[in-house]
Amino acid sequence: MGMIMAVSFTRYGRLYYLDPGEHSPKVGDKVLVPTDSGAEVAECVWAPQYTSEDIDGLPVCAGMAGEEHLARDELNKRRRAEARSVSKRLIKRHTLPMKVVGIDYLDQDNVYTVYFSAPHRVDFRALVRDLARNLRARVELRQIGPRDEARLQGGIGPCGRDLCCATFLKDFEPVSVRMAKDQDLPVNPLRIAGACGRLMCCLKYEHPLYQEFRASAPRVGASVETPQGAGTVVGHNVPSDSVVVRLNDGGRRCSCSKASVCGPRKAYDSAYGEESGGEMV
Repeated sequence: MGMIMAVSFTRYGRLYYLDPGEHSPKVGDKVLVPTDSGAEVAECVWAPQYTSEDIDGLPVCAGMAGEEHLARDELNKRRRAEARSVSKRLIKRHTLPMKVVGIDYLDQDNVYTVYFSAPHRVDFRALVRDLARNLRARVELRQIGPRDEARLQGGIGPCGRDLCCATFLKDFEPVSVRMAKDQDLPVNPLRIAGACGRLMCCLKYEHPLYQEFRASAPRVGASVETPQGAGTVVGHNVPSDSVVVRLNDGGRRCSCSKASVCGPRKAYDSAYGEESGGEMV
């Protein structure tokens, strides 16, 4: 059993997990996070706590941020804000179809990285020269896609929570329209698209449960025996692990546990230790 903590470089930004080591920061404290370019200041979001999971390989917290570290971090923030303003002005001057999404600055190397989005490839060689001259530093421009743009900018998803990509997702996994169909969601781009305009990443979260359910549940239209009598399956309710059955006697509908119509009744009772009567709907 080890200890783990979480930090964020920006408010409501992506979480990074650390081994607290000998330090015990509280939520809201500024701590130092080891990076390839040296220690950077981040805010403690989760105080150190014990975990039963294997946490080998996590970077170790480099300590609490001092006044000199906070002053350096504030200066770098002002430099990034200045670089964003200069980049927007020069992009407009060069009439390039680009949108600045984010700015990174490494003060040790005096290097700015400008992340931008564009509908197609852009010839920005003249822009780079002007940026380097105005910022008096080396400048790198990197074009990113819609998903990375949403990750950098952040925002609120249709669920009312912060975007998954901007908080905890580390990698983008493939998402398909088939996943929405399998979950009986409307195949409407406006309903299943995220802030990036692509299919929502969360479509993948519950998809394996739907696949597992449909692999063992009776299909719609199948004749089944329920605790309330014989009937026909007219629907599925995957979150409650049940099926909706229209009874042959009177056409009433009831919601029954999948186990009560898929397997032997005795096996189900022995596994759960109770009767599984159907619930009228």
